[in-house]
Amino acid sequence: MSAAAFGPPIATVNPATGELLESFEPYDDARVEACLAAAASCAAEWAHSTFAERSRLLVTAAELLEGEVPDIAHVVTTEMGKPFAQAKGEVSKCAAGFRWFAEHAEAMLQDKEVTVDASLGLVTYQPIGAVLAIMPWNFPLWQVARFLAPAVMVGNVGLLKHAPSVPRTALLLEDLFRRAGAPDGLLQTLLIGTDQVPAIIADDRVAAVTLTGSVGAGRAVAAQAGAAGKKVVLELGGSDPFIVLPSADLDRAVPVAVQARVQNGGQSCIAAKRFIVHADVAAEFTERFVGAMAALSVGDPLDPATEVGPLINAAAVDTIEAQVEDARAKGATILCGGERVVGFAGPDQPGCFYAPTVITGIRPGMRVATEEVFGPVALLYAVADADEALALANDTEFGLGSSVWTTDPDEQQRFVAGLAAGQVFVNGMTVSMPQLPFGGIKASGIGRELGSYGLHEFCNVKSVWIA
Repeated sequence: MSAAAFGPPIATVNPATGELLESFEPYDDARVEACLAAAASCAAEWAHSTFAERSRLLVTAAELLEGEVPDIAHVVTTEMGKPFAQAKGEVSKCAAGFRWFAEHAEAMLQDKEVTVDASLGLVTYQPIGAVLAIMPWNFPLWQVARFLAPAVMVGNVGLLKHAPSVPRTALLLEDLFRRAGAPDGLLQTLLIGTDQVPAIIADDRVAAVTLTGSVGAGRAVAAQAGAAGKKVVLELGGSDPFIVLPSADLDRAVPVAVQARVQNGGQSCIAAKRFIVHADVAAEFTERFVGAMAALSVGDPLDPATEVGPLINAAAVDTIEAQVEDARAKGATILCGGERVVGFAGPDQPGCFYAPTVITGIRPGMRVATEEVFGPVALLYAVADADEALALANDTEFGLGSSVWTTDPDEQQRFVAGLAAGQVFVNGMTVSMPQLPFGGIKASGIGRELGSYGLHEFCNVKSVWIA
């Protein structure tokens, strides 16, 4: 690898208070080289492990997570601001994901016999080596788990370049697998700057790259991986529609709509962001939805009463504020929120809070009409009919998740077939789960995580023909 200058310290700053909790020096080239060497050595060993050994490692990691839920969740909450109850839920979800892959991966990776003009034709799945994972801060545990669990069960190893705002969580995961009995080099955290990433992608000991992040970051990494001939999986965000048609059960749809928009402070790629409501139910939905959004409790993420915590940092608040003010200046109507919130600790420690907001009267030319809004801001549209709803839902560069609310079977099938998205949830909010492949189309990325497709993404899918 070529020499790389050290960058600024990688720091944990509590977004609720602005307090610097801990900082770390980026790894130098010698440390990165040691990590790559360890990954290569472990990959050669782990490729020959049995499914029983791989499963045992994931189950042990799950047991450690389950036994340490509050402590691990506290790290997540203080590092990125997720309300404590949601952080505990994320820890438990990771444990469940590890268990699911431990129990089901072997069956999905069995050789498959194919009829050919020979005595035997097979498709077999083999590991490829070290996978570099470039992960975001918003779900700092689950984002890693959903790449790592399939990788481990295939027989690959992981190099984790986590977001610079969550170094403690990254190191916690590395230590968790060490304590679970993972061989040296199976999961290593790389505390590095962005400028060090291209050389790692190009290194022959890295077999593939997976990234969750912005469109710009994904395209840059895809170009680097393509230049090196490496496989890549990208999940690049979304502007997911939440469509409400006249037959929808509003008693269920409204509270789910609120949760779908503000969970994790609205900082989720699959959060519902554009609420597209049929004119027949628009007035009632709007009244109930705006009332529920305005009533949400914003504050200390460690307080059990808090429903919306801080955004990740001051820059994120600045971005949300600029998007909302742009819409306001161009004629949009702010139905609730639309302003910063002074944090629970007072004006001297304002934290990174923004009020749950609902905007209507959105028109082309407004930033919110085309950009992903990564915070507790809902865009509300009223449409005349199902045709307009479907057209508006698809009128975006993104295509990650979608949610449609209707009890009409014909409408359900129409939207399942017609929505340009990687996922369609009918009468429920979009979520990720181990059983279903996760990913998008258009600017939302390429490839899939989770499910059997996530297992096969980073395999050598080898064809065998025996005369």
